[in-house]
Amino acid sequence: MAQNIFTNDIIISWLQYFAQNTTIDLERVKMLDITRKNKNVIPTVEANKATLVFTEAGDKDIFYRMWNAGLGECEVWYNEGSDPSGPIKHDLLKDMIDRGINASAGMLILNENARNTYKIGMDNDSFRRGSVRYVGSEIRAVILNKIQVGQQDEIMVISGESIAIEAALIATEGTIIAVEYNGDDRATIEENIEHFGLHNIEVIDHVDEESMKDLPVPSLVFMVASASMEQELDLLTKLNPNINVVVYTLDFTVAANIDSVFEKYGITDKEVIQVAVSKLNAKNAFEQQPAPWIISGKAARA
Repeated sequence: MAQNIFTNDIIISWLQYFAQNTTIDLERVKMLDITRKNKNVIPTVEANKATLVFTEAGDKDIFYRMWNAGLGECEVWYNEGSDPSGPIKHDLLKDMIDRGINASAGMLILNENARNTYKIGMDNDSFRRGSVRYVGSEIRAVILNKIQVGQQDEIMVISGESIAIEAALIATEGTIIAVEYNGDDRATIEENIEHFGLHNIEVIDHVDEESMKDLPVPSLVFMVASASMEQELDLLTKLNPNINVVVYTLDFTVAANIDSVFEKYGITDKEVIQVAVSKLNAKNAFEQQPAPWIISGKAARA
């Protein structure tokens, strides 16, 4: 197990330092140790008015990435060196983009424009486009409602790039396993991971025992129905006999025959919904978007 740089004593000493040198109400501060695995600094700063970030030396472009994500007007309080002592400084983040982190330390980031709640179903313009044609934001909101992502969940998303990104923003203490069979789609999701500053997504190119051996066992899988769906379900229900399953398909035949597939893998409590969304266009006529079936169930393999 890797040694924890920021022990309780060190964290308390940094809290005392900022309490003595700022007027910030520390009761409202979100603490984030990004030296640990799976910690996402950009979404955390976006969602909190005050974030105390603990970071180690060697991150050369942390401020540039945050500025690139639209956080340039945040105010950063910090000092020089690794110890919580000495003069305190503060600058706008946009004026620090050429700086890196050269010492393990704490810094307080203030974001007056923080949003207090996460908005389910982000606009598609928020994502890097690349090779992917994203599902409509309204339909994605329904999918995320069916997935019910928790902060510590381990979730697999197969061929659902925007679903994986939104799930990672919610599962701040968990892991999202994104499966992308197409190389261009993998490049697109990697670009989105960089864009959103995410560290809790693992991207793989297929589903088998070898690719899964070092990854957490998912509690839920979201999959776009494909020719490999049964192979994926066979492995995943063996890894987790109680896995929750959510299937997305535009194919009526797949939706009509899902009973036999679910029965084969011991998936019960089936629920099928169809989502239809129409939008008013510039000609004052409604255009109907593709209407997928979303099918959910829970495995109960003997």
